[in-house]
Amino acid sequence: MRSVDVPGAFRLIVPGNVRALDPSPAMFEAMLRGWERQQQSRLLSRKTIDDRLSLVRRFALFTATYPWEWTPEDVEAYFSHRLSCPAPLAHSTVRGQQGDLQMFCAFIADGRYGWASACEEAFGQVPVQVCHDWNTADHVAEFEGRPGRRALTYDELQAFFDAADDRVEQTRKQRRKGVLAAWRDAVMLKQVYAYGTRRRETSMLDLPDLRHNPRAKDYGRFGALEVRFGKASSGSPPKRRTVLTVPEVDWIVPVLEEWVDEVRSRFSPGRHPALWVTERCGRLGVRRLDEVFAIVREHAGLPPELDLHCLRHTYITHLIEFGYPERFVQEQVGHAYAATTALYTWVSDEYRNRLLEASLRRRMERTDGKGLGPR
Repeated sequence: MRSVDVPGAFRLIVPGNVRALDPSPAMFEAMLRGWERQQQSRLLSRKTIDDRLSLVRRFALFTATYPWEWTPEDVEAYFSHRLSCPAPLAHSTVRGQQGDLQMFCAFIADGRYGWASACEEAFGQVPVQVCHDWNTADHVAEFEGRPGRRALTYDELQAFFDAADDRVEQTRKQRRKGVLAAWRDAVMLKQVYAYGTRRRETSMLDLPDLRHNPRAKDYGRFGALEVRFGKASSGSPPKRRTVLTVPEVDWIVPVLEEWVDEVRSRFSPGRHPALWVTERCGRLGVRRLDEVFAIVREHAGLPPELDLHCLRHTYITHLIEFGYPERFVQEQVGHAYAATTALYTWVSDEYRNRLLEASLRRRMERTDGKGLGPR
């Protein structure tokens, strides 16, 4: 197949009048540049591209060979090694990396880009697809997350919020610096639960994202939260959604009001728009959000496998338990498919017992004290 001028093609990356002194590493780097351009033309995010390039480099370093020398056995050896490490990769990570490696091999083996013919001319070998059905993982389970990631119970959630507030009081009593930061952290964690936001969504919130809801005038400017940096699909910009403040968690309204009107200004943020600001008047980063959760979790004595995302799981579970329709929950949390929402719901024993009691009560009322009828 003749190569054409498509993004990432060999003829657009490697000048025809240039010969490298060490052709093998030069060809490999050119392949990576070509794949980078090809992915950029698909509007993939910078992080996605960098992660994929990094994976290919790690794989090449492990095999100590170049792509036109790779074999299926190299794939099996690499992932066997990664899965036998003290901190093995998660199943979803393995599948993702195998898919990325498969895409790279498909790119350099595609005749339209010219890399295969260039390798044959330079090295007498051509790159081939080394990932196939027999050496890659199948997607057999709907949920591939860590088993420890779950919704918090009502008691755990209360203990967690109490620990966040207690951290503020302890810092104040000890007359230590960081009272405002601890206060901010406590409010931020409550906001994550009250609106079910992801880490980056929380970090990227600005003051104008606090919105009025005409149907809930009592909540004022805290009737809804505009999420502008939702999780994006491949090749698309961040998704937007509006999360409504639900009555069951409207205790968040005075908490946010106090933060916005009284506490946040003490950080002297100036014209910075971020809802969650740092002591240096910057935006609170994603990594810091994880650190704050871990500190409060330890203070509350909760299991170490719980992480910040568990607050989002808890929010989804509680919305279901509050009786909201699944479609409403799906819109609140920004899931494209109802099946995704279903994966994140863990209905508590207390809720199921309430349903059971209600069902038994209705049945008893129908029988009007005449027995339960034939079985």
